[in-house]
Amino acid sequence: MKPIALLFFVVVAFNIDLLAAGPPGPPGGGGGPPGGCWPPSTCIPIDGGLSFLLLAGAAYGGKKVYDMSKKEKPE
Repeated sequence: MKPIALLFFVVVAFNIDLLAAGPPGPPGGGGGPPGGCWPPSTCIPIDGGLSFLLLAGAAYGGKKVYDMSKKEKPE
């Protein structure tokens, strides 16, 4: 009897959040903005973000290489 009670407790514990969830939103399509994201000020193209990230990484790596080469050659 104890394994059945334990199984029941585990099932209820993992599914209790489903009972507290609200209803789903309306289906997509129709009255949204043409770009597909909301609010429009947060629409950042993936390519723009990735190129910025690569540029920042290259600059950081270049600075590290410059600092290491400067450290090896004391003047």
